Amino acid sequence: MKIQKIRIGGKSIWPFTNGSGILTTDAYCAANLMSRCEHYGMWTSKATSLREVVMPTRELMRSNPLGLEFGCRETILVQESDGTFLNAVKLINEGAEKTRVKIQGANIPRDRVICIQVFGNSIPEFAEATEALEDLCDIIQLNGSCPHAEKTGMVFGQDPKIVYDLVKKVREVTKKDIDFKLTPNTPNIEEIARAAVEGGATWLSGINTTGPFESPYLYNGRGGRSGRAIKEIGLQKVREIRQAVGNHIRITGMGGIETARDVEEYFSAGADVVGFGSVFAGMSDDDVVNFLPAIAYDLENGTDSASSYRRKVNMSYKRVRIEKILNSCCDFKVFRTNVSIDAKPGQFVYAFLLGDMMLNGKPGEKPFSVMDNDPLTLGVLERGYFTERFNLLREGESFLYRGPYGQGVDVPNGSNVVLAAGGCGIAGLFLLAKKLSSRAKLSSLFGAKDKEHLPYLGEFRRYGDVKIATEDGSLGKRGLVVDLFNESFVREFSRGAYFFNCGPRKMVEAVLPLELEVTGPERIYSSVDYMTRCGVGICGSCVDSKGRRTCVEGPFMRIE
Repeated sequence: MKIQKIRIGGKSIWPFTNGSGILTTDAYCAANLMSRCEHYGMWTSKATSLREVVMPTRELMRSNPLGLEFGCRETILVQESDGTFLNAVKLINEGAEKTRVKIQGANIPRDRVICIQVFGNSIPEFAEATEALEDLCDIIQLNGSCPHAEKTGMVFGQDPKIVYDLVKKVREVTKKDIDFKLTPNTPNIEEIARAAVEGGATWLSGINTTGPFESPYLYNGRGGRSGRAIKEIGLQKVREIRQAVGNHIRITGMGGIETARDVEEYFSAGADVVGFGSVFAGMSDDDVVNFLPAIAYDLENGTDSASSYRRKVNMSYKRVRIEKILNSCCDFKVFRTNVSIDAKPGQFVYAFLLGDMMLNGKPGEKPFSVMDNDPLTLGVLERGYFTERFNLLREGESFLYRGPYGQGVDVPNGSNVVLAAGGCGIAGLFLLAKKLSSRAKLSSLFGAKDKEHLPYLGEFRRYGDVKIATEDGSLGKRGLVVDLFNESFVREFSRGAYFFNCGPRKMVEAVLPLELEVTGPERIYSSVDYMTRCGVGICGSCVDSKGRRTCVEGPFMRIE
């Protein structure tokens, strides 16, 4: 099949985009990947509302003076089968003002098309969000299709009259292309499509996820289905949309697209642009920037080279029993289980508790560094709903886990290695010490508020020198991790060494300048507590300042 670029608003682009809420949900991630991949022709933003929608925390649930709306905590993504997922985020976003600032600072290539998706709880809110963002984009996309939001999304996409009124109102405030994203969860998608066009839409997108469907693993209890299982539905709906509106309206088709053959089918059904989504699960940045050109090559040559970049992810849960709890009198506990897992130093797993085990009655999960893999050992510091309940577990009780995820780390034989951790960051470094000690010389620099928050010190000392700083002076030097770098032994040992930092952002930012005085940036790796929600690179929650998804590129990231 001959594939050609298309022209949109004076820009000539490859007809490939992402589904909203997938992969590049952060503008910096979009800029990172699009600057490396010409074939990433259009960026479709995460759904954005006038005011932010936040993840519910214990503090906000108790007192919410600003009246913020809540989205979903983890679990937000579950795998039904290979290539098929259920998701429920409930449109969490930073709001129009913060999104605007981020897009302006992200340096997205100027020759690409920007499609910003907006939503609201009323027609005027859609229009206000459009007014706040429309000067930054080529296309405004209206979300009339989210299946698991309670006051918006699909609520605005199932009645032709509402659709017409919505698009007409937005047309009054912008001259940009308007794209209405259609839900498959309606018996009259043709009527909905025509109503959107009559209201002023120049573009239509289909489809969003199907459902919602129930899941005991999702925090929301139900979610929309995406991926391989909905491809045939997506194709059928695109055919119906094209038949309803004729050839003068552009259509973005999506739903279960994985191969060039899938793309060709969507083009044949009537799509002008195709959107990729679930196929990105598990892909690294390099995979993504190679996958899209490979799709174009396969279309031209009848091959399937893009399949080499697709990754098989495993999000299934396994049950483990707690054999031993160390540091049991502290709020930072160490849990040894009855199983061993194949995990590399630096990788992490998700621990999961069903709703009947949680204090708020909702199922949940959180990521934890693999402190040790033989047996699987986790260090858990109480911070909120999940960790508070997890730390109530007793020896002999069980929990579920999935993983491991992320990239392992290594160093050349004979290297000097410095491990620097603050607080519970110590849990991310023990497996590294254990695995590297046989061929590298190690020194560990640990800081905590007091001696009770420094478990496993005896185990660490088996593998190298350990220096301690505590804020209250109860063990080691009084002070912080950064204060340990001033000791002459540390500075001499550290020259040319590899550094692995794990802990709060402030701690990592404090030690980096001192490390750069004694070694090169290519030898410094840091794991910071970014918000990691899905673990397989789909949700984009864990993007760092350089636009890298730390769950698949890290969690230990080089600073260069």
